[in-house]
Amino acid sequence: MSILQKIADIEAEMARTQKNKATMGHLGLLKAKLAKLKRELITPKGGGATAGEGFDVAKTGDARIGFVGFPSVGKSTLLSNLAGVYSEVAAYEFTTLTTVPGCIKYKGAKIQLLDLPGIIEGAKDGKGRGKQVIAVARTCSLIFIVLDVLKPIAHKKLIEKELEGFGIRLNKEPPQITFRKKEKGGVNLQCAVQQNELDLELVKTILAEYRIHNADIVLKYDATADDLIDVIGYLLPSFASYTKPKGQLPDYSAPVVLHAERRTIEDFCNKIHRSIIREFKYALVWGSSVKHQPQKVGKEHVLNDEDVVQICKKV
Repeated sequence: MSILQKIADIEAEMARTQKNKATMGHLGLLKAKLAKLKRELITPKGGGATAGEGFDVAKTGDARIGFVGFPSVGKSTLLSNLAGVYSEVAAYEFTTLTTVPGCIKYKGAKIQLLDLPGIIEGAKDGKGRGKQVIAVARTCSLIFIVLDVLKPIAHKKLIEKELEGFGIRLNKEPPQITFRKKEKGGVNLQCAVQQNELDLELVKTILAEYRIHNADIVLKYDATADDLIDVIGYLLPSFASYTKPKGQLPDYSAPVVLHAERRTIEDFCNKIHRSIIREFKYALVWGSSVKHQPQKVGKEHVLNDEDVVQICKKV
């Protein structure tokens, strides 16, 4: 089953589930699963570019502003006028097919501008090049929604809906939630005010979906499950798992960096090269994720930070 189909199935289940106290835990779990799948949708496997060929642009300057809008609304013209950068302009839609960067200076600060290809309704569901555009938009300090004055302002709401679908919260303050992961001690929840949605059981359910079982959390306002999921998704660290060629010492100079949500042996193999998993037999792992040093594991084994891995291929 594809990621898009899984997303559709979860959204359908959420739509038909009545929201009440009895279903809060189930809905919270579905929201966590949905957030993970959407994050996976815009994070390609195999160690490729962040957003796909032609979309990934190196960050420069002190801040990054992304121009987001429907096709042919004037994003390219705006970039040309502001930054003096030529971005192809034509009287037909989808003229810009890749990210076009520019730079301006404001009070001594260098601001990077990105003319992003036009998105269409359904971008959050993978239509068009929406997932690549949104992946770049997530890296921006500020999102500038460009609208055609001859078209209804309803387009603004549609774009906001598409961005919200991938956790981009426009014109909102960050959740007032303190989250600190720890090694042991279980989940400790402190609430500065009375909570209408989150309680310890629901918090534990959401954290378990991210394989987090020990954490200190402080809710400084009446927070929602979505607020907590946003905080967890933003703060999840990357993990470094080191390679160890057979008969050699571990290579600590070039770690394989994995995201916390995707750190199985299979993810490790795919990050190096997609062909490795086809020849995979088993792996030897040294580190905190195993009881024995080394321990023989399969492709589903979940790695911890600073583990050492040796891949054994089929003969």
